[in-house]
Amino acid sequence: MLLASAVAQAVAYPQKPVTLIVPFVAGGMTDVLARQLATSMQNATGQTVLVDNRPGAGGIIGTEKVAKAKPDGYTLLVTTTAHVVNPSITKQLPYDTAHDFAPVALLASTPAVLVVNPSIPARKLPELLAYARSAGSLSYGSSGTGGITHLSGALLASRTGAPLLHVPYKGTAAAVNDLLGGQIQASFVDALTAIKYIQAGKLNAVGVTTSRRAAVLPDVPTIAEQGVPGYETEIWIGFYAPANTPPEIVSQLNAMAKSAMNETRFKEMLQQQGTLPGQMSVPDFQRFVQKEIGKWGDIVKRSGIEPQ
Repeated sequence: MLLASAVAQAVAYPQKPVTLIVPFVAGGMTDVLARQLATSMQNATGQTVLVDNRPGAGGIIGTEKVAKAKPDGYTLLVTTTAHVVNPSITKQLPYDTAHDFAPVALLASTPAVLVVNPSIPARKLPELLAYARSAGSLSYGSSGTGGITHLSGALLASRTGAPLLHVPYKGTAAAVNDLLGGQIQASFVDALTAIKYIQAGKLNAVGVTTSRRAAVLPDVPTIAEQGVPGYETEIWIGFYAPANTPPEIVSQLNAMAKSAMNETRFKEMLQQQGTLPGQMSVPDFQRFVQKEIGKWGDIVKRSGIEPQ
């Protein structure tokens, strides 16, 4: 009887529209993945799946809405690595990252690319650091305080002593727009977003943040191999439900997420832009999230970033 009840509940979900909260402005990697997920879920279930962009406070505003939502699978979160970083850089979060969410699935992961406006006379990292020191500072944009694009710069500054000035935005698209316009000089941008601007010659790639070169940018050296040994960061996008969401619903969502990210054409598009679709089970992703919270806590401490 218990098994029959669980199956009945699983089959019954969803019975009304589902909302995916993206705590950043439209146009960035998180938004692209969320919209693919929404379309795939809608096609699979026949129910409307909406993407609701709620930017602000480094992703905290939209994330709080999901933390306080009813745990029934109808209000869900798609967000960046900032989710596991915020506990280390924010003194008073309005939710408990480790306990107020049910990790559902890893959607995708990608290196960040350090890119500069073509007006900056630097094509390699040593040249860029020398330029920053001679100019007194170098402004770099990020998708928001606490995200990997922010901490990639903070980690670089702490390891090299270069005067890097952080300029936070409410999402990647806004940062890239100002970088293209010359309002800022550099930015750490996910490969999925950066590749088209690099290929068009609108931005110059200086280095990638992962320990190995990106297959789609084989001529762009890693930051580590350009004189910053041990340097490594990676962007990943996760899918979450409120804590206490029924396990059978979380399991269904995990299956739908993996299916959405691994649809043939979408998977090919991701891989062409240096991005890997997720494959983790629910337990594997739950363990991954807990490990990442600890890892980024250590990185924040080593970088000398004080919680605000």
